[in-house]
Amino acid sequence: MRSEASRTRVGLVSDTHNLLRPEAIAFLRGCDRIVHAGDIMEAAVLDELGRLAPLTAVRGNNDRGDWARHLREVEIITVGELKLCAIHDLSQLDLDPARAGIDVVVSGHSHKPLVERRGGTLFVNPGSAGPRRFSLPIAAAELVIEGRLVSARIVELVTRERTT
Repeated sequence: MRSEASRTRVGLVSDTHNLLRPEAIAFLRGCDRIVHAGDIMEAAVLDELGRLAPLTAVRGNNDRGDWARHLREVEIITVGELKLCAIHDLSQLDLDPARAGIDVVVSGHSHKPLVERRGGTLFVNPGSAGPRRFSLPIAAAELVIEGRLVSARIVELVTRERTT
């Protein structure tokens, strides 16, 4: 008798730019792990996210100062049976994900939400969970991992800006 694979929910955020919205916190609550793909801007954001779930974060182009020195530009982690690579700016990825055995690449920087499979690798940009940029949505994403299977979805967090 085969046992069922456990289900893991990984919350993905990027480009919070020191604005951790209540909607983002509510969406990430209950995740087994959180990945922040950079442009955090203040350690307090990481502290709050780390209280919700184990956290992996990478340094974005706006993450400067002593608090950000420990952050790497690229993190490769294993979640269940899958290997994830987190990087802020996808254009700076200097490895072939498929050749490196990477199942999922999580990036930020563009503020544009994206879920796209390229070959055997899933690419996810959760968009920006922080301040609105142009007419782009305020969003986050999640991965659901069951064994070697992974699915991703983007969730719009705020449909319109508050006036207060």
